[in-house]
Amino acid sequence: MTEKPPLRTADCGLRSDPYLRPYEKNIRARMQRTVSMALRLTDGGKIDLPDFASGHEFFGLHFREDRWVLREWAPNAKGIFLVGEMTQWREAGAYELERINPAGVWEIRLPADSLAHGMVYRLRMHWEGGEGDRIPAYARRVVQDPNSLIFNAQVWSPPDPHEWKHPDFVPERDPLFVYEAHVGMAQEEKGIGSYREFAERVLPRIVDAGYNALQLMGIQEHPYYASFGYHVSSFFAASSRFGSPEDLKVLIDRAHGSGLSVIMDLVHSHAVANEVEGLSRFDGTLYQYFHEGARGIHEAWGSRCFDYGKPQVLHFLLSNCRFWLDEYHFDGFRFDGITSMLYHHHGLGKAFTSYDDYFDDHVDEDALTYLSLANELIHDVYPKAVTVAEDISGMPGLAAPGEEGGMGFDYRLAMGVPDFWIRILKEKRDEDWPLGEMWHELTNRRVDEKSIGYAESHDQALVGDKTLMLRLMGPALYDQMHVKSESLAVDRGLALHKLVRLITLATAGNGYLNFMGNEFGHPDWIDFPREGNGWSYEYARRQWHLLDMPDLKYAYLARFDRHMIALARSGGFFKSAAQPSLILEHSDHKVLAFRRGAFLFVFNFHPTSSHRDYPIEVDPGEYRMILDSDAPEYGGHGRLRRDQRHFTAFVKAGETIRHALSLYLPTRTALVLTPVDNGIDTEESGPYTCSRK
Repeated sequence: MTEKPPLRTADCGLRSDPYLRPYEKNIRARMQRTVSMALRLTDGGKIDLPDFASGHEFFGLHFREDRWVLREWAPNAKGIFLVGEMTQWREAGAYELERINPAGVWEIRLPADSLAHGMVYRLRMHWEGGEGDRIPAYARRVVQDPNSLIFNAQVWSPPDPHEWKHPDFVPERDPLFVYEAHVGMAQEEKGIGSYREFAERVLPRIVDAGYNALQLMGIQEHPYYASFGYHVSSFFAASSRFGSPEDLKVLIDRAHGSGLSVIMDLVHSHAVANEVEGLSRFDGTLYQYFHEGARGIHEAWGSRCFDYGKPQVLHFLLSNCRFWLDEYHFDGFRFDGITSMLYHHHGLGKAFTSYDDYFDDHVDEDALTYLSLANELIHDVYPKAVTVAEDISGMPGLAAPGEEGGMGFDYRLAMGVPDFWIRILKEKRDEDWPLGEMWHELTNRRVDEKSIGYAESHDQALVGDKTLMLRLMGPALYDQMHVKSESLAVDRGLALHKLVRLITLATAGNGYLNFMGNEFGHPDWIDFPREGNGWSYEYARRQWHLLDMPDLKYAYLARFDRHMIALARSGGFFKSAAQPSLILEHSDHKVLAFRRGAFLFVFNFHPTSSHRDYPIEVDPGEYRMILDSDAPEYGGHGRLRRDQRHFTAFVKAGETIRHALSLYLPTRTALVLTPVDNGIDTEESGPYTCSRK
């Protein structure tokens, strides 16, 4: 490993953002911290970072050279025993681990017949003044007993391990069209779905919808199902609720065979506070993996906060990143809870109003260093991998390259966009929607960092909140969705659902995300079984039959979403250097028009007024309408003619003669047009081809 070159004066994002110039010293210091920590971890560069991040091959349980080897790091322990089915859960001398170095590494070597596939076990940890059972920190398989509900580690050495059918899959990483999903609640029945059910029943739907990336939530083992997978206990174990490790590999393999990359929702921002199942007080101390005292406790989440300044913790977390790439062939990660990691205050109750907020004493510089190292490692191990940062604070540099002083993420989520949509739906009448503010929120992003836009994710669907569709339609969503039903609430909901999602996609930075079911306006929120709902699975599922029933209107929205995604992918405007360029914003008329690449987008958000012969200034020529949200196949009123062609005419604006299209803009309708001579074969690759399915 070689030391990185010094940061160039022109870097640090200073060329694209002069407001960063006062903080150039801070940015350079952050880069130097990353270099220094990398050299420290790799013994001055004698090994490379991927070699360092291979703790999962040393620690944990392995079958090597015809014997079992188990190692764990527990510096405060005074004695450790392997207990389980093989010892009738009693301590036995033959199953006692030996401390093999002063750093606190313990080891046991056992004959091949000492353990067998499927056996469950734990570590019985002894420390000064106490003892307790622990699941090994590096356990790759953890299961819950259906009767006692107790979690245990499990020996996993199947006779027929999975053989990858698509080992050379190359993901499409720019742009990303992400389908966010949760395996357990992806099924129709009231229960917990499996990896194999997802592969067989849901993957084909995602492929048909046109997305190119699948983002899986809740993969790392977590004791409380209703945590959505965000309170992780065993970081190296795929959740056994959904099936076996081989089942997850089958899912990922099939996704690759279908052209889908698979991104994992990775939780390194905190850990569950459970002590038997988790890492808390693993060796008898509260500070082995976490900060000591109050800083080690996330009061809002009731969880533990990692100490990112400890080399042993970095070893654990970086090895975890590599493990999921190596063992399961994931194509990258969405790092959850970045804001909580970045600041000592976790972003709670904090309004980020000044650049000072990104460089003051509240910033956790150790966490920044870890994120930079994690991105460097991931891209070293798998150059095609993609990393996405979930941060609401707007920290500059998250998605900037490390050599430019950034943290190296490929994308950041545009988290302010869904917040905007929820806010105006809550607070504004349709006729009062602020188009200027809308345009600002949709396009307000760092031009030097790639971002993924979305109208709603799982966050907006959780119980206590509402999906966009439920906010738009209200109770009519449950009894007025038949194709023969006439309902003003449903008409409004269908129209605005399409407009919100299309304008979010059309203005997004470099990618787009959708949570499963939202593409067809799934009627219900998400609520996992818990005491407050009588442990019901009623809302922990997706009602796919609503989409499949031709006499319901959900299919209209799914078709529009599919054609919208097809247009974005075939037109390639995310790949274009051109950002959305505003042409017209008329608040009274509720009309918004803009260009992106070869496409012209025109939106009329007005609830009651259609506009005839509406002038939109454009370059001269002939234009063809290639998408119309009011088309009957999308549940619209068919007020526009398919494939309508328009010619520009001269329009006098003061002393200037300009070219403009004269368009009919029905209420709550969006149009997409493109010059006829732009070279894009919309007849073959555009959305209307798909609509004939």
